Amino acid sequence: MYTPFDPADWTGRDDGPGREHARWHSVIEGLDPREAGSSSGSGVGGASGSGAGAAGVALLGFESDEGVERNGGRRGAAAGPAAIRSALASLAVHDEVARADAGTVRTEDPDLEGAQRELSDAVRDLVRAGRLVVALGGGHEIAWATHRGLFEAVTGSGAAGSGAGDSGAGDAAPAPAGERGRIAVVNLDAHFDLRAADRPTSGTPFLQIARLHGAGGPAADAPIPDSAPAEQSESHDFDYTVLGISEPNNTRVLFETAEALGVRTVLDDELAEMTPQQAGELVAKAVADADHVHLSIDLDGLPASVAPGVSAPAAVGVSLAHYRAMARAAAASGKLRLVDVAELNPEFDVDNRTAKVAARLISDITSVEG
Repeated sequence: MYTPFDPADWTGRDDGPGREHARWHSVIEGLDPREAGSSSGSGVGGASGSGAGAAGVALLGFESDEGVERNGGRRGAAAGPAAIRSALASLAVHDEVARADAGTVRTEDPDLEGAQRELSDAVRDLVRAGRLVVALGGGHEIAWATHRGLFEAVTGSGAAGSGAGDSGAGDAAPAPAGERGRIAVVNLDAHFDLRAADRPTSGTPFLQIARLHGAGGPAADAPIPDSAPAEQSESHDFDYTVLGISEPNNTRVLFETAEALGVRTVLDDELAEMTPQQAGELVAKAVADADHVHLSIDLDGLPASVAPGVSAPAAVGVSLAHYRAMARAAAASGKLRLVDVAELNPEFDVDNRTAKVAARLISDITSVEG
């Protein structure tokens, strides 16, 4: 179910009028995804001179616990979008990038699939309007829905202007891979999230994305039994890099699936031996040949001391300095179209620590000169 922008979500310190005192809460504007096409954006791929899209940044909430629960995790992530908005509200703004809140899609349990369709529709319309979409989770099931929206925006599939209130995918056929440009997915995460399951969960999004791009087996919405092998089609264009993988927290079959799908994998221990700058260079290299970038940030890849408010806290994790450098590198590419911030669970947060980390990462991304 879609709920529009609510100004009451955006309150904070007020030091006076004028851009010199600007904070997120004082510059944020409401935006209906169904009307986003009427903005001044230049469409997919437009440049704005910053990490933001041609028409600015659009935040989009996804209140969902269903995918985490299906994956055996702890409920509470549905409160994530509100916590991130609250943490962002008083952060200072030092640029002229337009910032909008495009509302929230809420999963009405157990209809995760319906909510994901609504979210895809909203992302598609916002990307087509030239916005950099920053999606606020919610569990990591957010990544499948947002990526499908980006894919539909880039390929010209999906119903234009259907917005969050229309669950239809449209009848337009996707453009051939060579014509639509390459989408690179960069995931900062302790987990591959390439699980096979009989229905979508927070552990399946990147296998669903692989299938959308012609790899990994049947159609993206079809179940894959645990025994089904990953498939690699010669014609696929699945481009997935995951940084921060915790070897003890991913089974051998997940590593084998990643290898079969051509996933570029960097372990948390490998990142620990690099400087933040070197980690950022990995991202820059990963997206060098792409036309569009989807950055997915799973907060459970950070150390539990930095991000306690997640469903599955990390015993080791990747430093926040590395996360920031990698996120900024994606933004600096000038190709960033979509960001997910996933797995914030305020019920387990300490002094809003994890929400503040999420807000700082978003601030970093939206203020990068690209």
